[in-house]
Amino acid sequence: MQGQAPIPAVETDSVIAKPWSPSVVGEDALVLSNDSVNLEYRHLVVRCSAVSASAVPGQFFQLLCPHTEGAQPFLRRPMSLYGVNPVRREVEFLYKVAGAGTRGLATLRPGNTIDIMGPLGVGFTLDPKLRHIVAIGRGAGLATLAPLAQAAKANGTKVTAIFSARRPELMVSVDLFKGHGAEVITVTDSESTSGPSNIERLLRGLIAAGRCEAFFTCGSSRLLRVQQRLAREFNIPGQVAMEQQMACGIGLCFCCVRDFNVGGEIVHRRVCWDGPVFDMMEALP
Repeated sequence: MQGQAPIPAVETDSVIAKPWSPSVVGEDALVLSNDSVNLEYRHLVVRCSAVSASAVPGQFFQLLCPHTEGAQPFLRRPMSLYGVNPVRREVEFLYKVAGAGTRGLATLRPGNTIDIMGPLGVGFTLDPKLRHIVAIGRGAGLATLAPLAQAAKANGTKVTAIFSARRPELMVSVDLFKGHGAEVITVTDSESTSGPSNIERLLRGLIAAGRCEAFFTCGSSRLLRVQQRLAREFNIPGQVAMEQQMACGIGLCFCCVRDFNVGGEIVHRRVCWDGPVFDMMEALP
């Protein structure tokens, strides 16, 4: 089923949520590929409408996962945008096979179709005046940050990416960022390089070298706290893509509400509607 309709603003007790732009579409997208990347992650590429292919970094889609034997996922699964090509009308997703929904996704083959809804949420804002940004991600955050590399290159903004994972073989997005001219620093638990103290050391070095005018981050609360501390010390802006359980993805069910500190006042915001990208300094890890 395919349909397209504008979504009106919704007033909450703390904010007036703005409608998404340009629009949201539900459609059966054609699977082009669905390949294994490493021991945990798979890369899904689909052909879609021009509306879906207008997604920007930080936005997400709600995917209706296929049923598998013994499992019938009822709710759609939120999936962050991993890549987009408006000319070819393609969107990409990077996902970890972890439950019934993603096991269903893993069964998709080229030529199959999958029901997707999007693009949803508020994405990253990349100021054209920024000369050098730092992207920090871990786990699923590596997928969420991936489109930033392409956007930054088009913007003329240099990127230093710090990627964290449990082991080197579980690292993803490294070649993608390097392909867009970014410098990538990898840290892992197995090598004892992923701790907050080492991340702070790396960031202080980048700040001293004038290579950190803004933070973009996703995937780790403890690394978010490091960035917030340095942002206060050096007056550096930042944006964070928040991860949260979602059901509807369009702000109706209120299951993804989190607390934020806005001007010293705690307010409640829905991650799917008001985000998932927020001002880093307002987020409460």
